[in-house]
Amino acid sequence: MREEILRIIERNSRIDTGELAVRLGRDESDVVNEMMKMEEEGIICGYHTMINWEKTTQETVTALIEVRVTPQRGEGFDKIAERVYKYPEVKSVYLISGGFDLLVTLEGKTLKEVSMFISDKLSTLDTVISTSTHFILKKYKDHGTIMTKKKQDERQMITP
Repeated sequence: MREEILRIIERNSRIDTGELAVRLGRDESDVVNEMMKMEEEGIICGYHTMINWEKTTQETVTALIEVRVTPQRGEGFDKIAERVYKYPEVKSVYLISGGFDLLVTLEGKTLKEVSMFISDKLSTLDTVISTSTHFILKKYKDHGTIMTKKKQDERQMITP
């Protein structure tokens, strides 16, 4: 039942527990109890709303920063990642394979604000060797959700 609950709420975290119970063929109290257990165990870490900021008046700049670091003895990458994710501008931090060690996602109001964060805070950490920054210009799909809808052709079809 756990995996079924997780698959459904990953796509729609706003689903009513009654509807979720019906879809799973279970009692609502069983579903609620299972979700509470998964929250306590850290399996369910939060419930988020995905917003397409391009359709609002709010100016937002998102950057993906690849970071190469020197791991700390006895702590590996965990302590460095913790220092980075504590900044409020940082939205996510991942340990990755390849030429870099961490992938950091951060948001700011302007390119300058994001660039200043990278140069003043991230790059100056003593364990950071180098960074490579990529600014997101447009989101097509995010967390499994298509962000742009195809425009319908509104021309009328003319037949002879």
